[in-house]
Order: sequence, then structure tokens, then C-alpha cells
Amino acid sequence: MGVRAVQQIDPRRRALMAAAAGWLPLRPVLAADAAAPQAPAEARKSRLILLGTAGGPTPKPNRSAPAQVIVVGGASYVVDCGNGVARQLILAKLKLASIRDVFITHHHSDHDADFGNLLWLAWATDLAHRVDAYGPPPLSQMWRLFLQMNDVDIRTRIADEGRPALADLVVPHELTEGGFVMQDENVKVTAAVVDHPPIAPALAFRFDCPDRSIVISGDTRPSPNLVKLARGADVLVHEVMHLPSIEALIATETNAKTLRDHLLASHTTTEQVGKLATEAGVKTLVLSHFVPGGYPFLKDEVWYDAVRPYFSGELVVGRDLLEL
Repeated sequence: MGVRAVQQIDPRRRALMAAAAGWLPLRPVLAADAAAPQAPAEARKSRLILLGTAGGPTPKPNRSAPAQVIVVGGASYVVDCGNGVARQLILAKLKLASIRDVFITHHHSDHDADFGNLLWLAWATDLAHRVDAYGPPPLSQMWRLFLQMNDVDIRTRIADEGRPALADLVVPHELTEGGFVMQDENVKVTAAVVDHPPIAPALAFRFDCPDRSIVISGDTRPSPNLVKLARGADVLVHEVMHLPSIEALIATETNAKTLRDHLLASHTTTEQVGKLATEAGVKTLVLSHFVPGGYPFLKDEVWYDAVRPYFSGELVVGRDLLEL
């Protein structure tokens, strides 16, 4: 399923493969943890934090770049790595060493610009354990080239500060289709291929946690695969576009001559996202990756009122660092 860089015998890989047939309460693979007690029930509750809720690659004054984190049992599962994601994790009062896995939905810069930076900065802080990273190709090449680009700093910190080799800590897995992704003692993760032309593949991820299910749409136009992935989910975090405001946004992007065509072909309007969430039967719909995400500025009420007629469940207008 994925691309692994090292380890002839990998206990965690054996565990993940054994779990592929269904939900198994797997334990973390830590050499000295065989007799560790089961985490208390409170620690098994999932936390969903929206780290960044803007859409698009340009920095916004009111929203950070796309990213979210799901925390279970003290482990952090980061989904997408927009610019500034490491700082957003700190602002969310999470230790960078808590990162267990990283998931990239697709290779647009607002979703992967800080993929390497997040892991590099975490390592320069307190990360000293293995992290698995999942996403579409060329994720492995991206990581390899990132290490080359920052080789001077990495070698210096290994020699001068006594840090472990960063290259040995991160294992990329390239995903080209939907289905089972991974499972550990905290979550089972499943992916679906969604529609975000011209990027292919683009992925959505579902996290089945001990207490609830959370789906992250990534970037997509209305997608039958996403409806299937999100069927009956407790929470769906979905991108959203306010169609009446698109012309004002495009007027600020003078170098993007075909931006209008891309937005209309590749994203989901407020009406469409409400209908999609209703079809999937999700309990809570969380709006994020707002387009426009900066200018023109839209009040929360505008987003809420545009979606509410099409979805009767709990509706949340996301904001940076909102925890659900």
C-alpha cells in the first residue's frame, strides 16, 4: 500500500497489516511498553482542532492556511500542512513531539507547503520518535529532496546538539487509491479518492476513533466517493465556497487568469456542501477551507445562512484553533 524507506522487520507494519481486515485494539509499538496499562477512558476521547481554515495559497490576515489535527490518547494526527502549521500546533497547546502521523490530502501548496517544515521543526524541538506520513505521490520524493535542501542544518544539529538522524524518523507512504490506510491503538484511517481537478489523486480521510468518526474532505467538488466515506459519520469537516463572492476574490488575483474556471470546477459551494452532508447522513457539518478565506471578508452568519437551508444537523462555521 505504501512506500517504506527502512526496516526489514517492522513490528508496527506487521500490526497494521494484521489490522487491515477490521478494527483491532492495537497497542503502540514501543520497545519498553509491553506492560503499559490501558489509558483511562478520558484519555481515549478524541479532540478535533482546526489549525487553519483559509482556502488558497496566499496568506490571509484573518485565517491560517489549511490544517487540522485529531488528538487521541496523547497522540496527534495532523491532516494537511499549510504554511505555519507548526506554530498553530503550539498555539493549540500541543507538543510537537505528540505528532504520531501526518496525512496530506493533495499536492496544492496551501495543503503541503509545510509538510517538510513541520517535521523538521518538530525534530528541532522535541520530536525523537518515528512518524509515518501518508499522501499521494510524489510524497517520498518530496521528503527526500527536503532532506537534501536542508542537509547543512540537519547535519549541524545532529553533530552540535546530539539529535537523532531526521532521515531515520520519517517514513513516507504513497497512496494512489481509496481504502484502508492504517490503524493503531487510537484510530483506524480510511481514504477515498475525491474530485479536485486537475490534481489527481486527491484524497479525503476518515478517522474512526474510540468515541466517534471524523471525516476530513480535503479539496473537492461534490464527490460520490466522499459521500460514501462520510456515511453516518459523527463529524464532517468540509471545504466550502461562497459563490456570490467569487468575483470580488478573482479581482484581487490579477496573475491568475483562469482562477474562476478552477474554482467552479474543483470546489464545493455552500448549497452543495449542505446537500452532500445531508445525503451522507452526518451528524455535524464543520465548514472550513473557506473560499474566499480573506478578502472579501464574510461574517460567520453569511456562511451559516447559506448552508443551513440544505442541512438540518449541527452546523459549525469553523475558525482557527476551534476545538470540537
